[in-house]
Amino acid sequence: QVQLVESGGGLVQAGGSLRLSCEASGSIFSINSIGWHRQAPGKQREWVARITTDGSTNYADSVKGRFTLSRDNAKNTVYLQMNSLKPEDTGVYYCGAARVVGPDAWGQGTLVTVSS
Repeated sequence: QVQLVESGGGLVQAGGSLRLSCEASGSIFSINSIGWHRQAPGKQREWVARITTDGSTNYADSVKGRFTLSRDNAKNTVYLQMNSLKPEDTGVYYCGAARVVGPDAWGQGTLVTVSS
């Protein structure tokens, strides 16, 4: 089993920044990649970014150049630095772990609200 806990959400004005954290515990060795997804009110969940175990990163076009992934292996934590935030970035942000073996894991989500 893998457990994920997100933190760092909050209310920020447009143009501001937030840093989200996703701390993993449990069978961490089984994790292939960790991704961030978000769900805006009334919309489907969408993929935002992903970091693999070898450090490769990918970003959705909508956040490229504004969001940056990093990780601290000693803390089993992945960070999503979000800069130049826009109102359309508002939503619940979830981190998810894709595993080599076993079911994917999801955190409980953290709310990001960007005011205009």
